[in-house]
Amino acid sequence: MIGSNFYVVAGRRLLWATLVSCAIGSSASAGEQQTVDAFSVWQGQGNIYKTGAESATFVGAISGLLFVETEEGPADAGRILCPATMDLSLKDGRQSGSGKCTITARDGARAYADWTCRGVHMVGCVGQFTLTGGTERFNGVVGGGPMTVRSSLYSVAVKLSEDVLTEEAAGIMVWRGFTYELP
Repeated sequence: MIGSNFYVVAGRRLLWATLVSCAIGSSASAGEQQTVDAFSVWQGQGNIYKTGAESATFVGAISGLLFVETEEGPADAGRILCPATMDLSLKDGRQSGSGKCTITARDGARAYADWTCRGVHMVGCVGQFTLTGGTERFNGVVGGGPMTVRSSLYSVAVKLSEDVLTEEAAGIMVWRGFTYELP
């Protein structure tokens, strides 16, 4: 469990903990825009389908803990789950993807988001992450900003058929300069 000192620091800096941790007392006013940094260390699984002579498509989901950056270092602030698709060029490794995410706070309140990205397979995918709403205290939340998704070199793929692989992987999602506004 996070110590009470975290709540004082997070209350001052107002990172994503404002969005996803019910225990933090926020001093943000309704309609006040905030800028934050956060990251998620994720694990994922899904299938890779051969969808052309030189292309494939990943369909699956990634999930993990969400951390916010505070003056005292990263702090656990909730969980994130993102179903996703990623189109891959088998010729040069280029990729483009999109997905939706659910960010769940400890009290069960949820924020929802859409994302898109472009990049190179196993190097990274850079794009936009946009909040689309939420439930309970996140109802009406808006915001967005840059996002980077990276996969580690660790990956386990098992051939299911000539045109399908199942894959497990791990990686990180990073948000720098993300802005949001609570209603």
